[in-house]
Amino acid sequence: MSNEARGDVVAVLTRLAQSTDYRDRADAGRALASFADVPAAHEPLQRLLLDPNDTFVTRATAEALLRRQDTAGLVAVASALTKADFNQMAWIHTAVRDVFGVFASERDTALGNSKALTRDYGMALQCGVDQLREMLIDINPVLYPADEPDPRRQ
Repeated sequence: MSNEARGDVVAVLTRLAQSTDYRDRADAGRALASFADVPAAHEPLQRLLLDPNDTFVTRATAEALLRRQDTAGLVAVASALTKADFNQMAWIHTAVRDVFGVFASERDTALGNSKALTRDYGMALQCGVDQLREMLIDINPVLYPADEPDPRRQ
């Protein structure tokens, strides 16, 4: 897809993200997460992560961003955590547990990737990165690699 076409899609999804219906905003968040690497998607994603009217929108958007399992998704979530209120933070935490609670290797990769975020994106992200790392560290995944001992059985 060309950059122009990607920009057009982001523009349409940004309009959907302004809907009064929480379902439209949640759908927009899920879809915009696919375009988290497009600069025009950054601001609408932050608005959806910090939706003041419905935490379902916050959770759906955070989960979609985290399922990317890449820097763009982690940066968006860490950035939102720097401004989130208690309810938004709780639902972002739920999304982190849902995405990274199964495979230890995915949780560990996210931990490793989050370590570099402050270095690469500046101190403005430090508080959000710290919160995200704490959430990841607190997770006790269900499945560990076969060659790695399950700490719950030691």
